[in-house]
Amino acid sequence: MEWIGLKGEPISTITDFPDNTFGFIYRIMHKPTGKAYIGKKVLYYNRKVKLTKKDLALYEGVVGRKPSYKLAIKESNWLTYWGSNKILKEVMEAEPLENFERSIIKTASTKKLLTYYETQYQFVHQVLEKPEEYFNDNILGKFFTKDFDV
Repeated sequence: MEWIGLKGEPISTITDFPDNTFGFIYRIMHKPTGKAYIGKKVLYYNRKVKLTKKDLALYEGVVGRKPSYKLAIKESNWLTYWGSNKILKEVMEAEPLENFERSIIKTASTKKLLTYYETQYQFVHQVLEKPEEYFNDNILGKFFTKDFDV
């Protein structure tokens, strides 16, 4: 199943995103109950990769410390991603994927903005205070549903 974009269009490739997009805020909704999950997903991972002998040969004759790693950028699993929430995953295992809808709420150009927008949407929609409407059980690992007398 594809993601539903900001304007209601399906998103199936990374080129469907605006230029300079680092990641996005998404909502996964369980259609039969209307219960949803709000989260974030990055489009690319930065990994440290050990330099090969060929890479190290480029630094011959260079004075000073030679690097031992380089950064490799890899596309994330955003296309097949269905969230990390344990309760949501259990519901998804018990039901067909047709009962769920994935939509993109907002895109972000940096890691910091991505985290800001995720927490903004979670607080504005009161995901912790409305456990009957949202699967989210914490925000930033600091604020938890169990902290509220709901």
